[in-house]
Parts: sequence; C-alpha cells; structure tokens
Amino acid sequence: MKLLLDTHAFLWAVMQPDKLSKKVRRLLESPDTELIVSAASAWEIATKYRLGRLPDAKPILADFNDVIRRLDARMLAISHSHALRSGSYPQDHADPFDRMLAAQSEMEKIPLVSRDAALQQLHIELVW
Repeated sequence: MKLLLDTHAFLWAVMQPDKLSKKVRRLLESPDTELIVSAASAWEIATKYRLGRLPDAKPILADFNDVIRRLDARMLAISHSHALRSGSYPQDHADPFDRMLAAQSEMEKIPLVSRDAALQQLHIELVW
C-alpha cells in the first residue's frame, strides 16, 4: 500500500509519533507500506519555518534528505499536471499546500494521510 503524508502527518511521524492515530502508526510501521512525502511538504515546512510558525523544524530542514531516508520514504516531485489540477479545484479550499497534496493524491491514486477533514471537500481518499 502507498500512502502520501500530509505535512502535519510527516512532521508528527518524525517528531511526535504519538500524535498520529493508532491506525496510521500501524500503517507507517508496516513493511508493506510505501511512504511518500511531497515536495509541497518541503515547501510548506520551509515557508512556515521562515515565518516563525514552525520553529522546531530547523533540524528537519537542515537534513531533509536524511530525515526522508530514515523514515524510509520517497519524495514525490510537483509536476505541471499536479499544479494545473491543484489550481483547478472549484471548491473554496484556500490553502495552496493542501490543494497541491490533494491534487497529487488524486492524480497519483495514493491515499492521503491527514486528519484535516476539510480536505474531504476535494473528494480524495483520506486515511486517519
């Protein structure tokens, strides 16, 4: 099974795994689960760190590739097709990072690990 991690799910998996649901922790620990982290999450973490909203993210940003490797995850780049889909959602979901993650989840047919119920309006498969 493949799972795309929402940014908060990625941060919690790395820094505070107890914040994840039991179901998500079980899936993340399974050798049958392929974890995927979007380039949108790297962008979001760097942006929020710069704005002072994620001050604890400095070590993650300093060694991002190593953090991904230790999590046994792989990166998903943002394509122009993802960008076009993200921008075309008619729903009034304003967060550009969430829109990108939803577009990637939809287009790549990978469930998104997120506790953000507002993403349901974008009609993607959520796991929590």
